[in-house]
Amino acid sequence: MSRQLPPGPVLDRRRFLALSAGAGATLLAGCATGKAAAPVLVGPGSPRISQLEQARSRPGQRSVDAVLKATPGEVDLGAARVSTWTYGGELPGREIRVRRGDLLRVRLQNGLPQPTTVHWHGLALRNDMDGVPVLTQPEVAPGASFDYAFTVPDAGTYWFHPHVGVQLDRGLYAPLIVEDPDEAGGYDQELVVVFDDWLDGTGRNPDQVLAGLLANGMGGMDMSGMDMGGGSGGMTMPRSELLGGDAGDVVYPHYLANGRTADAPRTLDVRPGQRVRLRMINASGDTAFRVGVPGTSMTITHTDGFAVVPTSAEAVLLGMGERIDAVIKIPDAVVPLLGLAEGKDGITQVVLRSGLGAAPDAATAAKALLKRPVIQVNDLPAAEPVALTAREPDVVHAVKLGGPEPGYTWTINGRTYDPAAGLPVREGQRVRLRFENTTTMFHPMHLHGHTFQVRGAGGIGPRKDTAIVLPKQTIEVDFDADNAGQWLMHCHNVYHGEAGMMTVVSYLE
Repeated sequence: MSRQLPPGPVLDRRRFLALSAGAGATLLAGCATGKAAAPVLVGPGSPRISQLEQARSRPGQRSVDAVLKATPGEVDLGAARVSTWTYGGELPGREIRVRRGDLLRVRLQNGLPQPTTVHWHGLALRNDMDGVPVLTQPEVAPGASFDYAFTVPDAGTYWFHPHVGVQLDRGLYAPLIVEDPDEAGGYDQELVVVFDDWLDGTGRNPDQVLAGLLANGMGGMDMSGMDMGGGSGGMTMPRSELLGGDAGDVVYPHYLANGRTADAPRTLDVRPGQRVRLRMINASGDTAFRVGVPGTSMTITHTDGFAVVPTSAEAVLLGMGERIDAVIKIPDAVVPLLGLAEGKDGITQVVLRSGLGAAPDAATAAKALLKRPVIQVNDLPAAEPVALTAREPDVVHAVKLGGPEPGYTWTINGRTYDPAAGLPVREGQRVRLRFENTTTMFHPMHLHGHTFQVRGAGGIGPRKDTAIVLPKQTIEVDFDADNAGQWLMHCHNVYHGEAGMMTVVSYLE
């Protein structure tokens, strides 16, 4: 998600080098007047970035090495074989598993016909390893490679994906699991589940879909070839009461759990009475999922990697980019972990097999799950050890979400992506972001390099890096400015981000 649209400026290598040197060649809106000197940005090449990384590292820390080969190829979804782009030919890509405090070293080898990068979603890592083209690193050209190396600061459920164009809506994603050596456990098995919506290789690719949206406005074209809205007389837009209005801009032909459709699901062998930790990741481009096991409650334990007060739920809403950890007790039956594409009449599943017999019909199970109450995690209280200390903010930034304007334009504070008009902060500040959604669609807003605390209904909400902002609603989040750099903040609907709904949280010296 890096393409700049008018009126945002085109950023070139010169701009990247200026940021890297901490030159601060541009003025941030509201930061300088008259003949005052331009503020100096803490760019990815600033000495402060290396100082912070040195503070995170420990003598004798373990190193974990991996290679990511981004290549075109075919994958089997179950319902179809499709041509797409993946890491190592696998969908999802092979999981990377490390421990908190490890030094992770990953070589990206770009075998794609386009430039690419890797973004380490949710990690408060060093700024020059964040994977945002131009802002934190140059794009990795076709045939070239790039070495990522950083200390992994926090335990939790994370993932990684490109940050170039709409490459995320292909097969370029994989889990990153950071284990806590001090965690008590309390479960017998673990299952990582990645939910996704899928269109690549089914007649159109994500670049064509984005082009259709930019040309035709809201709705674009669904993958069955029928126009959706836009006065075309075709299908109506997906809608969801749970999401407060529009449920997305694209209807996909397939919905996946761990790379498979509902009619050919992955299966986990379990035993009745076992406690299974579910690490659930939504890697989709345009779809929120309603997730649950019909007839079996789950206990939500973490949001975006950070602990919450354990909360029982029968179903939970998982927005794009969000992760939720939960523990379930396996019943004496074969049951599905369902992902229902909210507002889009789509189903995917992973089957938990604890005995003989067939899993229930997915459509029948989905009807049962749809009748159960759904938790939205923004109001779950953070567990005490990870809650921010009470403190009034030093700075409050309004983040007004707008659109779509003519030409399928989505905005923050009335403008498309322009890193020269970001949100200025200084190290040591407590920062409050006030997200105001003026649109008719939900937006999962993601902040790079930090974990914020949602100011939920009880005052102390969950620690997260991605939070759903429902239509016509406002939420506030707080974070401590303790990781200097230039950090992207954007809607994790990949098409909204590419159409302009991005900005920068910009550290000043």
